Amino acid sequence: MAITLVNPDGLPAVDVYRQVSVATGSKLVFLAGQVAWDADGGTIGVGDLAAQVERCYLNVGTALAGVGASFDDVAKLTVYAVDWTPDKMPLLLEGIARAAARLGVTPVPPATLIGVAALDVPEHLVEVEATAVVD
Repeated sequence: MAITLVNPDGLPAVDVYRQVSVATGSKLVFLAGQVAWDADGGTIGVGDLAAQVERCYLNVGTALAGVGASFDDVAKLTVYAVDWTPDKMPLLLEGIARAAARLGVTPVPPATLIGVAALDVPEHLVEVEATAVVD
């Protein structure tokens, strides 16, 4: 496996991600930000943050599989959330948990959550991009 996830001593252990990933593979995979689109470009879960987060993670999984990778190969996730406030965290975590259950994975690579004013389509509440390393 090309990615080793670590919580170094001296940093807090966070349940939903690891603080560091160490990549040793030979092929870098950069995914465009994935939004809550279905295969036909229709938005899933309009107004429902948890449903959109779930769909974003499922789309990341689909994109990774398309190049022979999986969440085990993800070195870093970046999540962009519209009008982010901390009270939305349970919905974000619910969406991640639902996607993880459907994918059969525990997506815990290092992650950054960034609050933004808007995304490309007004109905989109969240976007998730990933960088993976594959042997």
